[in-house]
Amino acid sequence: MGSPDGGWYDEVPPRVVATMPQERATGVTQKRITLYFNEFVQLENAAENLVFCPPQIEQPDIKTMGKSIRITFRDSLKANTTYTIDFSDAIKDNNENNPMGNYTYVFSTGDHIDTLAVSGYVVNAEDLEPVKGQLVGLYANLADSAFTTEPMLRTGRTDSYGHFVIRGVAPGKYRIYSLGDSDSDFKLSQRGEPLAFSHDIIVPSTKDDIRQDTIWKDSLHIADIKRVPYLRYLPDDICLRSFTQEATQRYLIKTERKEPDRFTLFFSTPTDTLPKLTALNFNDKDAYIIETTERRDTITYWLRDTALVNQDTLRIALEYMMTDSLGTLVSQTDTIEFLAKVPYEKRMKLLNEDVEKWEKAKEKAEKKEREFKERDPRIVALEPKFVGGGSKMAPDKNLTIEFPTPLDTIFREKIYLTTLVDSVKTDVPWEMYSEGLPPRTYGIRGEWQPDTDYTLEIDSAAFRDIYGRVSDPKRYSIKIASEEDFATLFVNVEGVRDSTGQVIVQILDRAGKQLAEAVAKDNTAEFYYLTPGTYYMRCILDRNSNGKWDTGDYSLDLQPEEVHYNPKPVECKAKWDLTTTFTIGNIPFHRQKPGEMKKQKGEKKKTITLRNAKRAAEMGLPYDKEKVDSKF
Repeated sequence: MGSPDGGWYDEVPPRVVATMPQERATGVTQKRITLYFNEFVQLENAAENLVFCPPQIEQPDIKTMGKSIRITFRDSLKANTTYTIDFSDAIKDNNENNPMGNYTYVFSTGDHIDTLAVSGYVVNAEDLEPVKGQLVGLYANLADSAFTTEPMLRTGRTDSYGHFVIRGVAPGKYRIYSLGDSDSDFKLSQRGEPLAFSHDIIVPSTKDDIRQDTIWKDSLHIADIKRVPYLRYLPDDICLRSFTQEATQRYLIKTERKEPDRFTLFFSTPTDTLPKLTALNFNDKDAYIIETTERRDTITYWLRDTALVNQDTLRIALEYMMTDSLGTLVSQTDTIEFLAKVPYEKRMKLLNEDVEKWEKAKEKAEKKEREFKERDPRIVALEPKFVGGGSKMAPDKNLTIEFPTPLDTIFREKIYLTTLVDSVKTDVPWEMYSEGLPPRTYGIRGEWQPDTDYTLEIDSAAFRDIYGRVSDPKRYSIKIASEEDFATLFVNVEGVRDSTGQVIVQILDRAGKQLAEAVAKDNTAEFYYLTPGTYYMRCILDRNSNGKWDTGDYSLDLQPEEVHYNPKPVECKAKWDLTTTFTIGNIPFHRQKPGEMKKQKGEKKKTITLRNAKRAAEMGLPYDKEKVDSKF
């Protein structure tokens, strides 16, 4: 007894049996194209997967009808032009979604077909990730202005590997660009669109070449390796580094007051001049503590007065500089109302409910003659957050303390750093700093000795914020690890050009998180106190020596700063001093980033051969793929 199994799975992709007009036809004038297949088909995500060349400003109408696909052009057909419709893997059958494979339909409105092609890769300039779905186009107009004034002549689109192919190219000289075309006009029209450009002149050509095809006997054994001649289209190794330009249009993005004690302004670009605030329904003299981000594009105003914190609506006249339609900075004044997310009345109601619960819990504990230690909700303490320290802290690290609100006073005499010397508690010199740290964050720097325990003791009310809240007493243990717990790594950087400002070498984990960073001195970067493990390396050619990666600017003819990855990981072991060489410039950008670090994984081709082999084994039958294929 059993259920019908339905026979073999369909492994055969659909096949084109006819086209109208005929494929590779010349002198075509009709705007409707119909493709006929040997089985029912479907198109997967046609809007993204299909690439029309030349690009169509008004997208064609695409319909799937049983065993056919009909495409109707809405733009006028250009005279003497080769048209290509690249379907990629979008065409699949209805049975098992078998993809047809890379299929391109070609026709010409002239008397010949242009057959040249160029190909390559697009990667993200900052981290060399493959860029999927980005437009890549050619211009016969070699002027730099063509990219911003004319639509692309012929286009391709990157796949999940960042790979692109532009087909149907006529002989000639071209410039190549990549574009995240958000408004579908096939040219750079918005500064926020990702782009890549190259000054190389592209001259398409062909040559006869040989490739090796491996024939496998099974998953482990090779049956034969054949040398197959083919026509190679050049260039096929173009690599473009995509970046997004810094915004130059300055405007106010949004305002918000998530918490009653502060409000925040978000601008599109940084500024050297803070906006001017004029209070309309309260006294704003010495009312704020101003806090800005590192880029100075986000500004937070902390309210000093608790009366203002409890005021539900703050009405302010905001005067700031913005960019007008001519690209000039002009003064703009807006009237803004900042509303507390939770009104004062509701906050008081919630507080009273918490107080009532606290009093009941206290009364219940006292009846059972137990000590009640829970804090009265009406007494709000300042609660700093300690980061670092604990156990196994490296000697070159420091403890940091993050505060939820701006501080008014730090009482240093209430803070003690001690260690035990011959069982005697001994004070250790220390200092507190905030430079280079995020807002409301302070570092504790001590004379840390390896394999030594320290204690940071903070008395009650050592820290007081602008609302008068004080911190509770705190005792925090710091254990400095032994030097034998760490590895040391020296990285010799080779292949650096003399014009490079400085070289920043970064140590990364497998997820791409930066763990350490050092500027190479005399082309050598030194890393001490590395936790044993496997690491990856990246370097930034910091041309302006500002200590960070900088993007490019097309209007200034400025490429983004180069980022290079060492393709192989480095194994660091405890007690080891390891010296390694990082050679840049000898591997193309698209092949540098290790595969295990890539977030954009290449899509695997779907196959169900193994399913048929498994079914044959379950039925006790020999599996012959050719016989199975012949049934379809």
